[in-house]
Amino acid sequence: MFRALKIDWYIVGSLIPILIISLLTMNSFTGEGNYAGRQLIWIGVSFLLFFICSFIDFRFLRRTYVIVSLYLFSALALLSLFIVGYVSKGAKSWLNFGLFSIQPVDFVKLVLILLLAKYFSRRHVQIAHIRHIIVSAVYAGILFLLVALQPDFGSAITIFSIWLGMVLISGISKKHLALVFAIGVISFAGLWNFGFKEYQKHRIMNFINPLADIRGSGYNAYQAMITVGSGEVVGKGIGYGTQSRLKFLPEYETDFIFAAFAEEWGFVGVIILFILYIIIIGRIIVWAMRGETNFETLYAMGLAIFFMVHLTINIGMNIGVMPVTGIPVPFMSYGGSHLVTEFIGLGILMGMIRYSRATHREVIKNEFLGV
Repeated sequence: MFRALKIDWYIVGSLIPILIISLLTMNSFTGEGNYAGRQLIWIGVSFLLFFICSFIDFRFLRRTYVIVSLYLFSALALLSLFIVGYVSKGAKSWLNFGLFSIQPVDFVKLVLILLLAKYFSRRHVQIAHIRHIIVSAVYAGILFLLVALQPDFGSAITIFSIWLGMVLISGISKKHLALVFAIGVISFAGLWNFGFKEYQKHRIMNFINPLADIRGSGYNAYQAMITVGSGEVVGKGIGYGTQSRLKFLPEYETDFIFAAFAEEWGFVGVIILFILYIIIIGRIIVWAMRGETNFETLYAMGLAIFFMVHLTINIGMNIGVMPVTGIPVPFMSYGGSHLVTEFIGLGILMGMIRYSRATHREVIKNEFLGV
């Protein structure tokens, strides 16, 4: 019966322990709110959407007007934040719907993956041409700029990383690789002079010297490093993380949940967590290699890049090797927007797997011909 559902149970089986770990960590520190209880609701909603998406034939996403419509809707959603959005943690990046709030940029990242998968799947033969690199950069750059102006530095970096990663796996010419990085340097320089707020500049400076201002802008990163280190080999035990319970560690349920987890579970727990993520990302890459069309392959690789970027940035900032950017840990951090997006992303992949063998050979032929 399970095989008939055509769900990758290795992925699901790895997700469940991560979600349980997340709830246990949140439940340890419920002094100011029932984070675990509310997150459990979002987990239920996310799983429901995951299974619904797994039964949908997503071949319609290959149609240009569908992708363009999703992209325009995403851009409009980001634009609307400047009018009706509200500020949280220094960024005007949330839409309030009364009972709940959403952060549109989470869904925008998924739309960007679909857009780039569509674009490169039809032009992979000509990808060495600089024109396609520039056009794809414009698509991603518009979203990048709208997010950076909120300002949401972490999500802007994620958008850039998704674009860069998908350009690289699409077969970029080596002689153009320097140009790609030059675009990144120029974009960063422009943001530094005209886009970044002072607190964001401080975070980047703390990346270079995290101990320069541990009572000010470097406090969060410094406390996160202390929290991770205090877990030692086997951790202090569930509910006994002193750095979090005594409120030394800020945002322990969102940005720094990895540090809170590491303090309670120690090095052994962190290794187990890494293995679970490796299984999930590894299985996504396996399905990418089995993709019936370039679109499916590129989408799966883009999804893997999405998860790897989030993990790298968040864990990096928790151990003091990356600047603090406010990027959630996939499937662990508190919040509905990112969790729903992650499960929908996996659900789309499952739907592609379900209907992959029904793909018309003419579609595959057209992709290889680049028409």
